[in-house]
Amino acid sequence: MSEFHDETYEHADNAHGGAQEQERTFAALPPAHGRGFAQSWWGQAWLKALEDTALDLQQLKSGRRLARAGAVGAVSVRPGRITAVVKDRDGTPHRSDVLLQELSPEAWDRFLDMAIERAGHIAALLDRDMPPHLVEDSAAAGVELLPGIGDLEPECDCEAWDHCGHTAALCYQVARLLDEDPFVLLLMRGRGERMLLDELQERSASRADTPEALEGTQEGGPAGVDAAEAYADGAILPPLPALPPLPAEPGLPPTLDTDAEPAPGLDVQAVEFLAAQAAVEAYRILADALAPGHEHCPVEDELTGSEDAVRLAAAQPGTAVEARLAVASERGHDGLALAVRAWRYGGRAALHVLEEVWTPKEEVLARARAALDTAWEADEQPQLRAARNRWTVVGSDVQLRHGHDGRWWPYRKEHGRWAPAGPAAHDPATALAVASGSE
Repeated sequence: MSEFHDETYEHADNAHGGAQEQERTFAALPPAHGRGFAQSWWGQAWLKALEDTALDLQQLKSGRRLARAGAVGAVSVRPGRITAVVKDRDGTPHRSDVLLQELSPEAWDRFLDMAIERAGHIAALLDRDMPPHLVEDSAAAGVELLPGIGDLEPECDCEAWDHCGHTAALCYQVARLLDEDPFVLLLMRGRGERMLLDELQERSASRADTPEALEGTQEGGPAGVDAAEAYADGAILPPLPALPPLPAEPGLPPTLDTDAEPAPGLDVQAVEFLAAQAAVEAYRILADALAPGHEHCPVEDELTGSEDAVRLAAAQPGTAVEARLAVASERGHDGLALAVRAWRYGGRAALHVLEEVWTPKEEVLARARAALDTAWEADEQPQLRAARNRWTVVGSDVQLRHGHDGRWWPYRKEHGRWAPAGPAAHDPATALAVASGSE
């Protein structure tokens, strides 16, 4: 789910050297607990440009802490500049700017000509995606979209000569904006979404009126239409009407309360429970299908019989049905209760973390150690004993478990058994705080 549903936009169209000037302002983002700052490859490329440029690694760490704590205010994005007020840990505000050179008119001409030839690139941008071949084709046309070393120039009223913690925090926060909308990068380079699409439409129309486009017209019948041009025009037409809204709640299954006697051996209550759960599951699948970005999500494998037994037990079926599910899942009463607890925190992924022991890649563990190093002062950092994907805090009943999905799960020892203690987090420090009971 997007975390930018409350963002605000401001557009100002002014004469400025013969070009249109635009501005978008995004509301301050919530603290970045439990996630990295960039999930998309282009967001990570933005952060790489920052981290390769900055000379003081301590300032980068300070920037990550400020951004993670929600110290960055509303972010204003304009051609060539991003701006925000960033507060120090003591609350002192600083105006911070990061400058990125705008593309020249000639570079924009080359980019637009390339986009007309490869209409799929614009369709991807409209889906808030930036495929690598778009950047590669732009570079082949002599247009560098993503920043490189030294391209992100800092300005801050704290008067630091290099990237300070304030400008670094602003860059980390902008990476989150880029994840959701790559048009933010194009605006920094000099063209907002509306302006870019208008120019593409004009170029498409002009090309259609050229003698080359009209060549081949036969008397008595229309000329053929080039498929690439038709696709390009379609990418900038108004969107299709919205789908019907999701119902307020799952539908009610048919009642089995009739005058007829049930067949011998038929458990009516169990059948009614299964029918109700089928309606709930159908509603969940429909809600997922209607969610933004569903078409990019991988298709999940069907649940195994043992997993499905846990899913049903999590719906509180009653003592008799629960006893049958404990037998069917081969977990017993206590094992099923523990599995249900995990399921309620995170479904199948949480269940796998409860039951599986495996060895993550070393680079994954190295990133986790680095994240933990930045979360505490050196004398406050907890000591962890690692055993494959399970990290236990020495001298306590607190543990972290790493899942195949890249997230960290908090665990606590209860009555001699390790039990799930909360939902997963991408940040191991956040998961550890949950497991320790500090959140």
